[in-house]
Amino acid sequence: MKETLHTIVISSWFQNFIVGVILFAGVLIGLETSPFMMERYGTILKALDKIVLFIFVLEIIIKIGAHGNHPWRYLRDPWNAFDFVIVAVCLLPFSSQFVVVLRLACILRVLRLLTVLPRLRILVGALLKSIPSMGYVGILLFLHFYIYGVMATFIFGKNDPIHFGSLDASLLTLFQVVTLEGWVEVLQIQMFGWAQFGYEGMQHLIVQSQAFPLGAPLFFISFIVIGGMIILPGPAVLVIPLGLGILAAELLWARKLLRNLLSKLHKRKEPTDAGETK
Repeated sequence: MKETLHTIVISSWFQNFIVGVILFAGVLIGLETSPFMMERYGTILKALDKIVLFIFVLEIIIKIGAHGNHPWRYLRDPWNAFDFVIVAVCLLPFSSQFVVVLRLACILRVLRLLTVLPRLRILVGALLKSIPSMGYVGILLFLHFYIYGVMATFIFGKNDPIHFGSLDASLLTLFQVVTLEGWVEVLQIQMFGWAQFGYEGMQHLIVQSQAFPLGAPLFFISFIVIGGMIILPGPAVLVIPLGLGILAAELLWARKLLRNLLSKLHKRKEPTDAGETK
């Protein structure tokens, strides 16, 4: 029985079938977002959703059975544990007030593609290993935003309290500026002062109208340039460890395939050796 279940689990038709079911589950949850589809075909969609969930449960049972007398080995694989948690959450008896949680769990089933596609697992694993390399970029970017945020609050806070009235508002505005979305308008308010630009109908919010015709361009241009110098090399810092991680994972995958191949050749050779001995 164990050998039969193991043969099913490693077979290509079984893996392809599960991939198809996962993609179908993703389409189902997308259709359930449409009020029109739910009104006309809601019963059918819910029935299909239950069938998909039954297939996932059956898949887990087959994989656990493939381990024979050691079912706990199924959960030793982090990807199997990930599958188990997602399916288990979908089986929980949520009340109507927690239906959103159930819907989120259903859409997470699409992430099971990560567990059934080996190449995708390699990519995700390499990506996770490269995250620590981005930590220093994040620290430098935080310092950049924090320093400029404090400066902007002190310099422009009285003239433009909507954008720079507090540190959190300043940080949010600077994030908008570094994406180059509407930054010219923010710049012009500081260059000409609220009395000349940007605060029509909201004059009661202003503490003091101040113009910074030279300081404002210098502040924002330097912020954008330095921020760009920090952000643009970020993908390179990520890509290099990512590439190395993918290469290492590919080598491990090739090693595993070679080991399985040698094991099969060894098993085929044993009966021949036994016949020659006789």
